[in-house]
Amino acid sequence: MSEAEAPSAAALGDLVEIMRRLRDPENGCAWDREQTFKTIAPYTIEEAYEVADAIARDDLDELKDELGDLQLQVVYHARIAEELGAFSIDDVLASICAKMIRRHPHIFGDAAESPGWEALKAAERGQRDDDSALAHVALALPALKRAEKLQSRAARVGFDWPDISGPRVKIDEELAEIEAAASDQERSAELGDLLFSVVNYARHLGVDPETALRDASARFETRFRKVETLSERPLKAMSIDELEALWQRAKREL
Repeated sequence: MSEAEAPSAAALGDLVEIMRRLRDPENGCAWDREQTFKTIAPYTIEEAYEVADAIARDDLDELKDELGDLQLQVVYHARIAEELGAFSIDDVLASICAKMIRRHPHIFGDAAESPGWEALKAAERGQRDDDSALAHVALALPALKRAEKLQSRAARVGFDWPDISGPRVKIDEELAEIEAAASDQERSAELGDLLFSVVNYARHLGVDPETALRDASARFETRFRKVETLSERPLKAMSIDELEALWQRAKREL
């Protein structure tokens, strides 16, 4: 389908047909035919982040485009699955519709009020083979977010510090263990434990660690770019004291 042939009001079916043609064994695109679930998955994750980025920048025009890119990923995976005889895009849509209805019994059923999203999800997980409280926390989640989800799941069954002092003390313990580590492998393991403890501390503070780190990175980028504009010499040629003075000036002027 050429751009001139594209309908003025495209529907999901148009995108499904485009993907079918791109994946056609004889006349499709060589690159698209070669892709698998695993090769496409990184693009799916990237597109989700680009959606979040457009939202963070309040750019609705770009959000429209990025949502389209993300929808393409859904259609792409569904097409590969259909070729394998597993499921189709119609099955994907039927599944999510059934799930949304099931998870809103106070809207689509007779329940007086919602039992809560997490409670409904937990009930669904209980019907699967893995009955661990930590079951089905996605491996592909960002590391900080996955750590927070694992800790929250454990906390629901009572595996948690009674107050914030426990996580705070644990941070000091992990710092000491990093300093006492005798090898790079031990230091790596202890640093991971430290980061996990910091996530736990953030959870007890009611702070989302993923958002906090993203905001900190944004502040660093803004301040560093300001340092670059303030400096009259290459940063490599400056002493640590000079760099610190520029950093403090950048913070004051922003």
